[in-house]
Amino acid sequence: MLKTVFDPEIPVNIYDLGLIYKIDFADDGVCNIDMTLTAPNCPAADFLVEDIRQKVGSVDGVKDVNVHIVFEPEWNKDMMSEEAKLELGFM
Repeated sequence: MLKTVFDPEIPVNIYDLGLIYKIDFADDGVCNIDMTLTAPNCPAADFLVEDIRQKVGSVDGVKDVNVHIVFEPEWNKDMMSEEAKLELGFM
């Protein structure tokens, strides 16, 4: 489901952009996601968090979704998948 969440300013999903750092799914159905942003002052942050909550929350067995924004390690373009780098012209 995270591959269906797109930054509105970048035509690549957040997973392939390398913005997802950690996904923990607990036995009680709570999904905890650590993610970063391409920039600390990203204007799409609230949109992305809400889109993640809705889409991941729609998966069978998921009862709640907690999204934690972190900035360590700092994101850089090397964290992107090969597909994302191709799409954005970095290869």
